[in-house]
Amino acid sequence: MPISLVYLLWSIPVLVAVSLVMAATRHERWDLIVKQAISSGLWTLTFLGAIALALGIAMWWIG
Repeated sequence: MPISLVYLLWSIPVLVAVSLVMAATRHERWDLIVKQAISSGLWTLTFLGAIALALGIAMWWIG
């Protein structure tokens, strides 16, 4: 059963919130918080994209 795009869009606010909280625990200046949040958000998206790609290939290969 494929995942609907609407369900995937719910992950965007969660990703933004988690990235901002993680960055705010390490820095106090807003410019550093935003820079760290963008960096960690991109890293997380890349990681989750790699997992989704691997699962997609596995599902295609299995049948």
